[in-house]
Amino acid sequence: MPLIPARIIIVMGVSSSGKSTVGQSIARRLHVPFLDGDGYHPPANVEKMRAGIPLTDEDRWPWLERLAIALHEAADKKGAAVGACSALRRSYREYLTNKAGEPILFVHLSGTREVIAERMARRQHEYMPTSLLDSQFATLEPPDPATENVLVLPVTDPVEKLTGAMVKALDHLKTFKRWQ
Repeated sequence: MPLIPARIIIVMGVSSSGKSTVGQSIARRLHVPFLDGDGYHPPANVEKMRAGIPLTDEDRWPWLERLAIALHEAADKKGAAVGACSALRRSYREYLTNKAGEPILFVHLSGTREVIAERMARRQHEYMPTSLLDSQFATLEPPDPATENVLVLPVTDPVEKLTGAMVKALDHLKTFKRWQ
């Protein structure tokens, strides 16, 4: 499926795949706002994750809705917006798109459990313990480029290469390519 033009880009994947780092890099290159999905979790979700308890769908729906609305509002103000969100299941990606009220381009940072576990062991996260990695991979339904608006990129590529590949795929946002 060819990519559908979108004002909202969400960098997705399991914890420690680099969503925030790559999302911030893309947003800087496009000169648009970056919204980290972690900042939209209600306190109860944060406490569950901090305690090593995986979130349920019921926990996720309000969080996803808040993020989708915020991304839509940011795109209205600045012409486009980039977010970071695990968006692990297809139903979550569809829900985000529905609540945003417009197409979303997902960028899936894909990597093996081994690569992600190594990254996770090297970083400190406010509330995502390494014990939740298996639940992240168990929940993940990798997006299908044949049926979803997604660009799949390897987590092993450097941030600049990932950013360049993403920006190259965003021809419809040429007005934001001020660096050229």
